[in-house]
Amino acid sequence: MKPFAEPAGGGADSAGPPAGDAGDAGNIEYRVAHLHDRLAAEELAELGVRAEVRAGSVVVTGTVPSVQCREALLRTVHEELAGLAVHTDVVVAGTASPDHVEDLP
Repeated sequence: MKPFAEPAGGGADSAGPPAGDAGDAGNIEYRVAHLHDRLAAEELAELGVRAEVRAGSVVVTGTVPSVQCREALLRTVHEELAGLAVHTDVVVAGTASPDHVEDLP
């Protein structure tokens, strides 16, 4: 039995409408919304990352606390948005202590 949350079209794993179809933009928006849900709900619990549709591609931006979080985030993005043009600008927050004394004027 399939989960009740899966849409009638087969879900995000289905190929969706052919490229250039009028429903294609809605499919992208649906997939981006599903990505937001996964990022918030799964073990990553990453709320500081944004995914937006711009000019037919998806732009993912934000800051994460570690390299491992960035790798997990990118894996999730590529799973969820496979087949779409995706541009990522996700940086790792610098949380290391300074290696030198700051000189103030």
